[in-house]
Amino acid sequence: MFLFVKENTMSQLIEAMSDVDLLGMLVGNATAVRMLHEAGGSLATLLNESVPSCHVQPRARTRLQVAKELVRRSLIEAVRQRDVLASPGSVRDYLRVTLAGRDYEVFMVLFLDAQHRVIAPEEMFRGTLTQTSVYPREVVKRSLANNAAAVIFAHNHPSGVAQPSHADELLTRQLKEALALVEVKVLDHFVVAGTAVMSFAERGLL
Repeated sequence: MFLFVKENTMSQLIEAMSDVDLLGMLVGNATAVRMLHEAGGSLATLLNESVPSCHVQPRARTRLQVAKELVRRSLIEAVRQRDVLASPGSVRDYLRVTLAGRDYEVFMVLFLDAQHRVIAPEEMFRGTLTQTSVYPREVVKRSLANNAAAVIFAHNHPSGVAQPSHADELLTRQLKEALALVEVKVLDHFVVAGTAVMSFAERGLL
């Protein structure tokens, strides 16, 4: 009973700490203040982008990346265990942590089983600052290899604008038609830009 109370109290103390104090436990108080200042005071910006300061010690950078990777792994673990349609927030959080802050476009596919649980997330194609070449035939091949019943697409916009382009919409239709031939459903396509995540399904674009 004493241990439970002690652990519970510690949890409450941690939850009550400020952003800079929590970050300070990982990288030191002075570094935490500098990093948050350069991220505009935003933890989301700090975690979704590379650390901007060249004065931050490599050890501090590494610790922050470790913390980010632990968060990313916990999120993908959550979506592996449940229907993604029942936990859309977890999917968005995972994609945001995984794709935001890249300085090049990445096209990602979440392969799902018949219960809409994640079988595997794969970064299938990488491109430049403004575009990525995506090959429907390769997406179909990987869907069959993973024995997927459904998929979710996601890609990032390094420009910071979470709006789909005409090319994005055309590609999504092409992929949907190609996958329909092998009875794989396309549940959604997300565009990640900074902390924003836009859903094709919610916009009625699927």
